[in-house]
Amino acid sequence: MGKEMNKIEHGSTNVYADLGMADAEEMQVKAQLASKIGDIIRRRKLTQVQAAELLGITQPKLSGLLRGQFRGISETKMLECLTRLGRDVQIVVKSAPRSRTEGQVSVIFA
Repeated sequence: MGKEMNKIEHGSTNVYADLGMADAEEMQVKAQLASKIGDIIRRRKLTQVQAAELLGITQPKLSGLLRGQFRGISETKMLECLTRLGRDVQIVVKSAPRSRTEGQVSVIFA
């Protein structure tokens, strides 16, 4: 009786890149922003209806965003949602290290 070997494949820190998606970096940033929006809504104990009204979007659109369906929502709109939830947003542009030929986008929550 032969046992099948489970093959373990180590991924990167970006599941979208691991899946081969062309817009992996953008999707990763949106996922991080959506996660933070959801965290704030939960901590403030807002219903989706209350949060949607505060954020200026429909409840179904908010529901989709919180479930990872954010293709129809721009990063700019997500940043606006964070400011409406009482967060300051800073965008910092700096030189990439010499070890990389291209820059990268990252989200840092303080």
